[in-house]
Amino acid sequence: MSLLKGMNERVRNLKIWDIKLVQGAAMCIMLIIAKLFPQILEISIWWLVVLAILLSIRPMCSFLHK
Repeated sequence: MSLLKGMNERVRNLKIWDIKLVQGAAMCIMLIIAKLFPQILEISIWWLVVLAILLSIRPMCSFLHK
């Protein structure tokens, strides 16, 4: 079994609460990184908006087309 197939099987077993808890943990990790490297917070908000849009294109396309 390949690595990706194994990970897909494990992810399918997760419930919505598990996924949301992982998202919360990721947000906390990003806050820790922002506190450790305050230069990150000096980036213009528009760069972050553009990055968020670019990163969400593929998941939204796969969500809407299936």
